[in-house]
Amino acid sequence: MLRLLIITALLAPVLVAQDYTWRETLDAIRHVETGTHKTGVGVVGDDGHALGPYQIWSPYWIDARMDYGTHGLCLNNKPYSEQVVKRYMLRYSRKCTTRLVNGEGTLADVERIARIHNGGPKGYSRIATRKYWHKVELRLALVRKVGIIGSFQ
Repeated sequence: MLRLLIITALLAPVLVAQDYTWRETLDAIRHVETGTHKTGVGVVGDDGHALGPYQIWSPYWIDARMDYGTHGLCLNNKPYSEQVVKRYMLRYSRKCTTRLVNGEGTLADVERIARIHNGGPKGYSRIATRKYWHKVELRLALVRKVGIIGSFQ
């Protein structure tokens, strides 16, 4: 816990900056969801329920209201998975998603998206999603501070 507080304190100035992007948001979420796996493609979690780079469950996919494809496509198709996440977020947090897509997002926008991704439509207000958000925030800060290029592939 102390280590996390120290790291957060060191990286805090980096997180104040505006202009977060959708790409940064997706990449940080992907890293938290599938960790050290380079792309997250092919990763299955949560007893087979969570698929691919963003660990998408079937109810999430259904809520995204995709015009094509199946939940199974999320396993091995990163661009499709990203479309699922985008559709889901446009449904449940349109303003935040739009600002991030336009490269004008705030850290609060990234937080809302991450917490909804983790906890469902009302996830941004659930205490249970705070720990997940701190992981996303830490990854985002690390990449911005160190300038890791291509780290989100």
